[in-house]
Amino acid sequence: MRILVASDAWNPQVNGVVRTYERISVELTKLGVDVTVLAPHEFSTLPCPTYPEIRLALPGFRRIAACFQSVKPDAVHIATEGPIGWMTRRYCRARGIRFTTSFHTRFPDYLNQRFAIPTGWTVAMLRRFHNAGAGLMVATPSLGRELEELGFERVLPWTRGIDTELFHPRPVRLFGEGPVFLYVGRIASEKNIESFLDLDLPGRKVVVGAGPLLDALRAAYPDVLFVGKKTGVELAECYASADVFVFPSRTDTFGMVLLEAMASGVPVAALPVCGPQDIIADGVTGVLSNDLGRAAMEALALDRSRISEMAGAYSWEYAARLFLANITGACLAGPQRTQAARKVSLANAARRPRAGI
Repeated sequence: MRILVASDAWNPQVNGVVRTYERISVELTKLGVDVTVLAPHEFSTLPCPTYPEIRLALPGFRRIAACFQSVKPDAVHIATEGPIGWMTRRYCRARGIRFTTSFHTRFPDYLNQRFAIPTGWTVAMLRRFHNAGAGLMVATPSLGRELEELGFERVLPWTRGIDTELFHPRPVRLFGEGPVFLYVGRIASEKNIESFLDLDLPGRKVVVGAGPLLDALRAAYPDVLFVGKKTGVELAECYASADVFVFPSRTDTFGMVLLEAMASGVPVAALPVCGPQDIIADGVTGVLSNDLGRAAMEALALDRSRISEMAGAYSWEYAARLFLANITGACLAGPQRTQAARKVSLANAARRPRAGI
């Protein structure tokens, strides 16, 4: 089975969308699925206004058509609502090709914050974009309910996973004995980081990540340690060195950093909003409160071993299988679904070692 994923977010960007489709692609390959990502590097690009490190693609209809002719996908998934997403949507609609989409980013809130664009305008645009598809994948039940109330149709449940081989408790203390309160993520206005930095907390505040506000916040908060972007083992050691992970965002649709912190055995302090309220077991893996300072202090007392154990329930293999089920159920007709399932089954069988004679 061949799946084409159209995404405006891809390497070298570091964000939840990129990490999700990187890991999903790996797991789908194990299931016998061939995944091709149509990404910005295939086109000319220009810097995104107010966020120049992100490059916006300038896709052409002919280039999109050539990709479809080369890949000959059995199913199409549009991951983002950027230029690549819109042009792929246009091609699919012109050719009568069914496709699924996913809702990763709260653009109505972000555009309202940055450019004072009324959220109703952006919601209407996104509703038009997604409702043309055969299914809209969302990462949490609360987000699904919210979108349905706004008129989004054919909402499908999805989820995320966590790499527990990388993120797990480690005997490291990179930032001293603490208590250490950690934030990991983009350093951008929509992340509401100042509400964390302004908290009166004992010990030390540490920020990991890069973004357009990094220099300004570093100058405004000289007592906070800003260590820049980290990946791989370096990032995992940052998590494991913290006593509490503070997540001040009000606009994330999931928050993969929550899982990374939990898998590292670090309790989470977060606001009771979409994302954290679906992932955090209040009083067990973290504390949810509109008083973020109180949540951070109460989280210090939680059982770290219990936290890392519960994070293990999030599997990338399960996330990939659910993604595949959504794709085949929404995009393929009865005979096509049967044929696709048979291809996956045969590929899995070929990977299983044969018993000796």
